[in-house]
Amino acid sequence: MLGYADARVPQSAPGRARLCEAPLDEAVQRLVAHIREFRPDIVVTHDAYGGLPGHPDHVHTHRVTMLAAEAAGLSQLYPDAGAPWQPRALYLATHPRSAVPALRDVIGARKAVYSVPDEQVTATVDVSPWIEQKITAVLAHRSEEQRGALPGVIASLRPDVRERLFATEWYIRHAPITAASAQTELTA
Repeated sequence: MLGYADARVPQSAPGRARLCEAPLDEAVQRLVAHIREFRPDIVVTHDAYGGLPGHPDHVHTHRVTMLAAEAAGLSQLYPDAGAPWQPRALYLATHPRSAVPALRDVIGARKAVYSVPDEQVTATVDVSPWIEQKITAVLAHRSEEQRGALPGVIASLRPDVRERLFATEWYIRHAPITAASAQTELTA
């Protein structure tokens, strides 16, 4: 939606900057405009690690989204990007440490694997009713699949193994600081 190229696949958006190389303020402003237009109550992004493999675009997406979710509610920031809108919460997609051994058993000891202490997880979601759509979306990353990244490993798994490994999602809830909550904290 923002028009940037993938860090590892620059031909994904020919002639455009890679997300990680784009000016931070420009990327934040573009996302602020989307938040103000769509007016979501909840925004979902990657955790600070960028998920299990720590993909640089996912790490940067976390940074941009955290800043944009805060900035979208501030009228003096990006006034040309629409009327201010403050999402109620952000959910950071993550993996608890307890889930990593089962994943490593199947995907192998690939590079670094990032996870958080289990007690940081604030929401666990059973997505098994939508597992087909989820796997289809992951496999739509053809360039990642072709170069042997995680989507390629997932493509080679039996359906029952895919469901066992990917039917649960974990999140950390993050409530953005609004002007009203900041004022309450200052007066308390």
